[in-house]
Amino acid sequence: MKGLELAEKYFNTYGRPMLSEQFHEIADQAAAGLVGYGSECLGFDDEISGDHDYGPSFCIWLPREIYMQYGKKLQAAYDALPKEFMGVSGRVEEEQGKGRVGALCLEDFYQGILGRDSAPETESQWLAISEPALCTAVNGQVFTDPLGRFTQIRKALLSYYPEAVWRKKLAQSLAKAAQAGQYNYSRAMKRGERIAAELALTEFVQEAMQIVYLLNKKYAPFYKWMHRGLRELSVCGEVGDMLSLLYQIPDPAAAWEGAGPGDFLYQLNTGDGRVVIIEAVCNVLVQTLNDMGLSRGQDNFLQSHVGEILGNYVI
Repeated sequence: MKGLELAEKYFNTYGRPMLSEQFHEIADQAAAGLVGYGSECLGFDDEISGDHDYGPSFCIWLPREIYMQYGKKLQAAYDALPKEFMGVSGRVEEEQGKGRVGALCLEDFYQGILGRDSAPETESQWLAISEPALCTAVNGQVFTDPLGRFTQIRKALLSYYPEAVWRKKLAQSLAKAAQAGQYNYSRAMKRGERIAAELALTEFVQEAMQIVYLLNKKYAPFYKWMHRGLRELSVCGEVGDMLSLLYQIPDPAAAWEGAGPGDFLYQLNTGDGRVVIIEAVCNVLVQTLNDMGLSRGQDNFLQSHVGEILGNYVI
């Protein structure tokens, strides 16, 4: 059973009765659900995930003024709930995983993830928050929120970046992907700098995935889950499989033997299968930019589309 489903069943079985029977005076001010850190909050948990910070659990978020008065009592009641549920053993927490579930201060929850206790309003405020942090703040599921304060912040975050911020981030990732994958990877391979080439390839993969998330207007998760998350996206979802092929190419070093300083400046070294796949990925991204009306250009070099995407927006 997935962690989110387990958490909701656990809350409905024990959490709701606890709130209504032991804390009826504040039950209408408590939001509950499972949101935050952990693969289960993304819905990506599997049989490997159960070794730590996993098990029957949920969060109860209280506004600070209510939390100050009832937080300790509510946590004590939460701790007294049955540890095992539906055949799943109790949550075993690592030190860094403590404080993610149970009674939580609503404002502190968002402050701890975003560095602020409300949704950002200005461009600089949006840009100051990492994308994995935004993903962490809006993942999971809210089971109940009669007061609506927790959900109000969540909805503001889910409305996604303002247009100017979105375009700036998209332009930046396009430029980085072009620089790393379409330019520096080949140059490093010509020099025999294999570590530099692998770093360039890694940066290209990460930025290509970032572009896909941006085109879907979804916050990208922590790097460990970026590729897994591509399966859930409707726009350019095939890029995930294409990127996987990059790591199935046999050692391409032989394709660069004897390459001189002036070789492969204006044409591709198609003897390196990675180069072919990189260009195929870029072609999918360019065609999607065209289809979405973000760029009219056909140049496969991603950097060429930055200016049109920015338009009157300045980085």
